[in-house]
Amino acid sequence: MKVHVTDLKPGDRLLTDTFNSVGLHILPGGTVVQRDEISLLIRHRVGHVSIQAGGLLLQGEESGHGLDIEFDEVIMNYEATFLEALSQGCFTPDLVDATLQPLLETLDKQKDVVSLLLLLDREDIDTYQHSLQVGLLSYYIATWLGHSKEECYRISRAGYLHDIGKSQVSLSILNNPGLLSPAEVTELRRHTNYGYDIIRGSMKDEAAALVALQHHEYEDGSGYPAGLGKSELHPYTEIVTVADIYMKLTTSRLSRPKQGLVSVLRQVHEWGFGRLNGNVVQALTGHLLPGFVGKTVQLSNGETGTIVMNNALDIFKPLIKVNEGYRDLSRERTLTVEEVLV
Repeated sequence: MKVHVTDLKPGDRLLTDTFNSVGLHILPGGTVVQRDEISLLIRHRVGHVSIQAGGLLLQGEESGHGLDIEFDEVIMNYEATFLEALSQGCFTPDLVDATLQPLLETLDKQKDVVSLLLLLDREDIDTYQHSLQVGLLSYYIATWLGHSKEECYRISRAGYLHDIGKSQVSLSILNNPGLLSPAEVTELRRHTNYGYDIIRGSMKDEAAALVALQHHEYEDGSGYPAGLGKSELHPYTEIVTVADIYMKLTTSRLSRPKQGLVSVLRQVHEWGFGRLNGNVVQALTGHLLPGFVGKTVQLSNGETGTIVMNNALDIFKPLIKVNEGYRDLSRERTLTVEEVLV
């Protein structure tokens, strides 16, 4: 039978060979998948696979969802928080802390942030999943900037809650796949004010409330709702805004096709010269780019290869091993890395 890769369970056996969208062979038929194999399939963005009916649960393996169970539980708990805010105008902060703190303690040991982002990269990202993505990336950025453990958690929590104000926006607007009318855009933008009020009414964390209010403001004053400038933004906001923009750009929308992690990083890097906080952007690029070494990538000419070395003078032009040869993107200027596959 055919199932989506996120519905695979440890012990499921593949019936046929599995290939990704560019024809790269991923796993042979007959493979009994475990967590590593499921993670590999999702990182290659394989959609559906054929498995043996009934599965083949191995001794010692737990039944249930086979992929990033912790992430799924956090997303479900965020949904509960979101719905509580929807119905009551406030939420239970203890549920947020009980959900987020254990996950961050686990992820403290996860140094390969690129693989983590690929693992979180799912189709049809909704507000719940996006909020988890932003919370986790905000945590890593705060760590890279040298914030204390306590501050890193508070920044992550602010990122996790930054869109809670959308609970007060009509579902017809949130779920509209097309272009919004001017009135609908105005209403959607009010989620920043709604979020500030909800957090202020739920917990004693003024910084998190300000992040919800300010996360669409930019240093050049071009953001909303107040058109604030650099000196008026809370430092936590500047971290969460970078994480929010980075994760949004990696998600497909009606008006914009999905972009690869490297392409998005290049765009965020450019925005670090005036629109976004340069130090925050440098922390993101400086720590993510080394994580691409050893990853399989697709080039703009359709070739696939492996990044073997970054170029210190031109950070987005690495050396790529393609089959038995090499592509030096610092010399072949028309070539770019379009997508990270593994």
